[in-house]
Amino acid sequence: MPQRAATIVGGGIGGLAAAVALHRRGWRVEVLERAPEFTEIGAGISLWPNALHALDVLGLAEHVRALGAVEAGGGVRDRQGRWLSRTDNAELTRRFGHPLVVLHRADLLRALTEALPADSLRSGSEVYAVREDGQDLVVDHRGGESRPDLVVGADGLRSVVRRTLWPEAAGPRYAGYTAWRMITEPLAEPPAEGAAIWGRGERFGYTALPGGRMYCFATASLPAGGATGSSDSEYAELGRRFGSWPDPVPALLAAVPADAVLRHDLYDLPPLPSFASGRVALLGDAAHAMTPNLGQGACQALEDAVTLAHCLDGAPDVSAALRSYDRLRRPRTRAITRRSARLGAVGQLSWAPAVLLRDTAARLMPTRATLRSMKPVLGWTAPGTPSAMTKSESR
Repeated sequence: MPQRAATIVGGGIGGLAAAVALHRRGWRVEVLERAPEFTEIGAGISLWPNALHALDVLGLAEHVRALGAVEAGGGVRDRQGRWLSRTDNAELTRRFGHPLVVLHRADLLRALTEALPADSLRSGSEVYAVREDGQDLVVDHRGGESRPDLVVGADGLRSVVRRTLWPEAAGPRYAGYTAWRMITEPLAEPPAEGAAIWGRGERFGYTALPGGRMYCFATASLPAGGATGSSDSEYAELGRRFGSWPDPVPALLAAVPADAVLRHDLYDLPPLPSFASGRVALLGDAAHAMTPNLGQGACQALEDAVTLAHCLDGAPDVSAALRSYDRLRRPRTRAITRRSARLGAVGQLSWAPAVLLRDTAARLMPTRATLRSMKPVLGWTAPGTPSAMTKSESR
């Protein structure tokens, strides 16, 4: 079979992972990224065992793991700082084959870009349209046009590819709360465990990064569109809201540079009728943007990437391969999107009796039951791998 060409629209985690997966199966790839460079700023990312399994398929799991931090454990605490539930990272590894690893998003992107030919990465290449010209598939972009055998729309929540080919699909919907993300300076004594602290209509979470830094995030139930655009004013807002929360929150906030706070309203995407249209596929946020409550947005994009490459491997009919990809990915990501939304709704409860009931239920939930409930998300294995085939044969 002659070498086939793929154009990936979007140079985030999902797009780059798809490019790596296809490149390693003999495809000629180009990644069109609107931004002037391939990078991310100011935020950490949690890679759960299923994401590391996907990176294993790409041959990058050990490299990425070395770039991140593995905490002993973590869990959920209440507004007074008491533990509601805890998770042991060693137990995650035992059950699912990998630990939870946290690293800077820019480090993950760098690992993915370094696995690709330099001439396949085209920054400053905004895409205007995806169309058909007779038998050809055409991508119009700032640098001209491309005529690949496959187009992958990995261009995020407000995807141009999705709007072009799924014009009737519903747009993103606001989750009802906004989020702040930040990274501390190195701490002399960083917390040994990460946690998410649940308040009333507010949450604050923290987890370790390499070098003694901590990745922190916070949420508050607020109308959309309230971001000031000023990191300093957002830092002041965090101090007003969370400065009196239990330790180590005040110390973590004190270690955050005032100009290093990012704020984003949170959205998810209503279900699409398909992730594939002819020889065009969607993946990551372009297909199934979800709230970050399960830490699964990037993890699912990585799953998408290796599944897409598996379906296309040796398949003479790209359209048929993409239909297989859709059948594998859409039900799973829909279920995880719903689950993340439900967890977010529970975490953002503000009515005092409901908060008391929530916290009591979480405290009474056995750790074994919590880990068992995570299996449908974290126990994923890539199609075509021995573990996946064993699972299929055992059904």
